[in-house]
Amino acid sequence: MRRIGENTVFTGIVEELGRVVAIERMGDSARLRVAGPLVTADAEHGASIAVNGVCLTVIESGTEAAKAGEFTADVMAETLDKSSLGDLKPGDPVNLERPMKLGARLGGHLVQGHVDGVGAVLERIPGEHWEVVRVSLPAELSRYVVDKGSITVDGISLTVVEAAADSFTVSLIPTTLEMTTLGSKGPGAPVNLEIDVIAKYTERLLGLGNTATERLLGLDRTAAGQPATPAGQQA
Repeated sequence: MRRIGENTVFTGIVEELGRVVAIERMGDSARLRVAGPLVTADAEHGASIAVNGVCLTVIESGTEAAKAGEFTADVMAETLDKSSLGDLKPGDPVNLERPMKLGARLGGHLVQGHVDGVGAVLERIPGEHWEVVRVSLPAELSRYVVDKGSITVDGISLTVVEAAADSFTVSLIPTTLEMTTLGSKGPGAPVNLEIDVIAKYTERLLGLGNTATERLLGLDRTAAGQPATPAGQQA
């Protein structure tokens, strides 16, 4: 959940490995309580915090919450459906990051906190000081993922080593293994994926593909590079 009109940007550099304290199911939504002393140190009501790559809005803060090092956020039905947050349980570790401040260094890449799809860890290949992890990739996202490009996995800015049609690999250094959820997730574990927003903007500017809005309005592109026209009508 984000405040309307808020332009929050993250970098994909995880600040803290937090922990789920409680999840309260409320019909088609949920209320999530997370422990994270670092990111809650300056959190106010309405502040944004990325949880496993999902931008959430703090709805409970103040003295008591600050002392406990915890914050609470509401998670709407769409977020539960399109991310892995619905699979969280009390005690689960979560990656936490506050928004980037204007003028700060961009350590990773531009991350919106808008999950594009959910993948799963397929395999882990250990090295001497690092690990290569292969992650499944939803078909509709594969065209945006390229070798040496950026991708966000559970809120972590990573460089793609090898991009395949239905999966990709990333190399994890010791710091990432130690300080993020990817250090402990085994095969089959779900992960939130956010593709590089620049790729989506480029596609739209070039007039390639269909956007969700155009599909909703019944617009269709019959050929790459041609403007969208209402379905059933001739351009």
